[in-house]
Amino acid sequence: MSKYDARSIATKILNQVIWQRRSLTDCLSTQLVNLKDSRERALAQELCYGVLRWLVRLEAVLQQLLHKKIKDKDIHVLLLIGLYQLIYLRTPPYAAIAATVEVTRILNKPKTTGLVNAILRNFQRKSDKILAIVDNKIDTKFSHPSWILKRLQTDWPEQWEAIAIANNIHPPMILRVNTKLVSREKYIDDLKEIDIAADITPYTNYGITLTQPVDVRKLPNFTGKDVCVSVQDGAAQLAAEFLDVPTDGRVLDACAAPGGKTAHLLECYKMEHLLALDNQQNRLDLLQDTLQRLNLTAKIKQADACQPDNWWDGKLFDRILLDVPCSASGVIRRHPDIKHLRKSTDIVNLVAQQALLLEKLWPLLAVGGKLLYVTCSVFAEENYLQIKHFLAKQPDAHSVKLITDCGQAQIYGRQILPGEFDGFYYACLSKH
Repeated sequence: MSKYDARSIATKILNQVIWQRRSLTDCLSTQLVNLKDSRERALAQELCYGVLRWLVRLEAVLQQLLHKKIKDKDIHVLLLIGLYQLIYLRTPPYAAIAATVEVTRILNKPKTTGLVNAILRNFQRKSDKILAIVDNKIDTKFSHPSWILKRLQTDWPEQWEAIAIANNIHPPMILRVNTKLVSREKYIDDLKEIDIAADITPYTNYGITLTQPVDVRKLPNFTGKDVCVSVQDGAAQLAAEFLDVPTDGRVLDACAAPGGKTAHLLECYKMEHLLALDNQQNRLDLLQDTLQRLNLTAKIKQADACQPDNWWDGKLFDRILLDVPCSASGVIRRHPDIKHLRKSTDIVNLVAQQALLLEKLWPLLAVGGKLLYVTCSVFAEENYLQIKHFLAKQPDAHSVKLITDCGQAQIYGRQILPGEFDGFYYACLSKH
């Protein structure tokens, strides 16, 4: 076994996420390059996503197997990886245990070899009994922090179980086609020629859903001169359609990075002006990369959207896309580290930030213009309740009905719950 194998790299990544509270996406991008074999990279990624997806349940299982706390964080994480393989993967148990035990030697911790072997074999013998015990509690059964489940139960009393289950399922891979360059039907035919199965995505005019995820490098025209496709969930694709930009309109994308919705607007509409803002340069770099790959251009500026005096030229916008910072509770299935990194106390600050963005940007909208408020959250406090409070304070604003069969209508706006698409909330406000 080489110095860098899937399980040892996964141990390092999960250590950074669980103990150092770093983003899984960031850790994967810096660590997977150490694995040259594509199968090893795929396994490492599966282990990282899987352990974080089922972390609450796996921790509960591990506690049933321990007589005392394991102080070594590497070994603690390695045991979670071993348990994930035994419970959720099709790897033969003997192979999963042997490969996991071998990592103790790769980590230069041979004294723990016997301990890891004994704990995993003990679980193998008692798995049915242990899983029955831990699943008596709903937070371990659904593998969610209790505070998230309580919010889901309050906001979605009939759907909370379905949301929690959906959060633990691998999401589909959905593409967005630039239909000015190629039709969806033609692109599906192009995919079939290289044995990639796909279907039209419902509710959008641009989406294609792959039967199985693939490496983007295998997609036709994902890069190069004739690039015409991006990866974007179907719910996120609705933003451009809902915004309904007039010809030669002035548009503000207030929280634009990493640029998926910015690019979609540029693909859909002929605009006089599109200003894309973000307050972090590293995120603007991602936005620039997105536009550059798609051969698109926009005016990009690093600025705090809440301080328009520092960046606004005084000309009103016809449309404002306000994709606000949020809990990301609707995209947990794509980013399972959210369940570990996000805290209940974060919501108050996020709601305050969202309200401030609405307050500061509303004066920049022209009469007759529209502001599209977007979150990837399923929490009412960030969504329709936020809009309700804003409308109560803003007499020249009113809610516009969104025409789609996707999701479900709220008192204000429309909520899409995790399932066929990611969880998103949209509310369209017009000024009169």
